[in-house]
Amino acid sequence: MNLIRNIFFSTILLVPIAIGIISCKSKSAENKTTQSTQQGARQQPPQKVDVIIATPQKITESIEVPGTLTASETTEIHPEVSGRLTMLNVREGAYVGKGSVIAKLYDADLQAQLNKLQAQLKIANQTASRLSQLLSIQGISRQDYDMAVLNANNIRADIEIIRTNIARTVVRSPFSGKLGLKEISVGAYVTPQTIITVIRKTSNLKLDFTIPEKYISKAKPGTMVFFTVAGSDVRHAARIMATESGITENSRSLNIRSTVEGNDAILVPGAFANVMLDFAPDYTALMIPTQAIIPQARGKKLIVYKNGVATFTDVTTGVRDSSNIQILSGINAGDTIVTTGLMSVKPDSKVVIKNIVKNVQSVEGFKK
Repeated sequence: MNLIRNIFFSTILLVPIAIGIISCKSKSAENKTTQSTQQGARQQPPQKVDVIIATPQKITESIEVPGTLTASETTEIHPEVSGRLTMLNVREGAYVGKGSVIAKLYDADLQAQLNKLQAQLKIANQTASRLSQLLSIQGISRQDYDMAVLNANNIRADIEIIRTNIARTVVRSPFSGKLGLKEISVGAYVTPQTIITVIRKTSNLKLDFTIPEKYISKAKPGTMVFFTVAGSDVRHAARIMATESGITENSRSLNIRSTVEGNDAILVPGAFANVMLDFAPDYTALMIPTQAIIPQARGKKLIVYKNGVATFTDVTTGVRDSSNIQILSGINAGDTIVTTGLMSVKPDSKVVIKNIVKNVQSVEGFKK
């Protein structure tokens, strides 16, 4: 019995010792494995990459936007008074000079009133002349003479009113321009709301267009723009004359008005125009290959090579074409930009330059 008890207690004491020995061996094996892995990582050579040197270059940027040709002056022609149309001098599509008679309204009643007042004025003047002679010999009072003069002056004022009303029955061209289609015919009764025709000044046309908010500083009065119209490849020139006082909130764009150079017959008010704006060259643009950009959820990054280490840098981009993109901020001239192995290079990892790619030359005609 004592023998069995001794064996049992001996077994209990040996089990923990065995477990400790096994655990030590396991930890020793794990440490060896970890050390082996770290040594392998330290022995892994740095990744070889191609790079490009960021150098200032010249780029010429241009944008194309839709525009509309408008007449320098345009207005609807209405009569000033109501009446029956007795004469209509609208040759549709014809050019007329300023002050040309467009239409004439019935004015016989006004002419009759004018004749009546002119006869009354003649008598009033004669009466005032006789009373003046009587006043000189004190044959009448001063008040009687003043009343006669006042009557003559009243008649004279009424005559001027009638003449003004007669002049308003004649509809004249407000400026030199091209007439549109007539809207009425002779004999029609018209009112000041009636449209007789439309006249447009087709010389010195205007070109209206809008540009995005980012280009506002580049579109200054006096800047030359070019445009084409449908059905023609001829480039026409226009010069910016003014801009709207504020930006359109819905589209974040600015309305611009320019004056067309020359008077080409092919240019018609209301026509659509494809406007091309060529901005002044930028000689300090930093251009890099598009594939060097690493898109992020918010923004974009570049890998910059610094002393054998890959540094990830946030950048802001500008214009681009099929192969190059402009960097506005985030890097400086002379920085070394990694262009290959972007998916495998880790932040702050060691890299080795394999090739220095030749930088792009001056880029012309970037379009937006």
